[in-house]
Amino acid sequence: MATTRTATTQWKGALLDGSGTVSLDTSGVGTFDVSWASRAEQANGKTSPEELIAAAHSSCFSMALSHGLAQAGTPPQSVETKADVTFQPGEGITGIVLSVRAQVDGLSAEDFQQAAETAKANCPVSKALTGTTITLNAELLS
Repeated sequence: MATTRTATTQWKGALLDGSGTVSLDTSGVGTFDVSWASRAEQANGKTSPEELIAAAHSSCFSMALSHGLAQAGTPPQSVETKADVTFQPGEGITGIVLSVRAQVDGLSAEDFQQAAETAKANCPVSKALTGTTITLNAELLS
């Protein structure tokens, strides 16, 4: 069954001196301030489209990896994924680095690396971001 999730941004002013808010409408968990400065300079307590993409990508990848490992008979004890989304003004998003650390009993480092690569390729957010270079660093914890 398909689902649709919704967020709404209200923006006032021009790009460089304007500001806005983005609300997570479906979940209702919050409204967050956003500005050009928070995107291109320092966050200063505000979010950016890239931070929201990083949140979406790290959570999607963690779910995909956990699911793949469980289907292979080696469910993880823990998965921690950090997504670094780089934004270059004038160019756009220039890359994403996924760094994952997981504890998975009974799995070799090689099998973990393969599972992580498969999750990266098949995570729906990764698929949506195919126009961007996505790099993966995977570490199996003992």
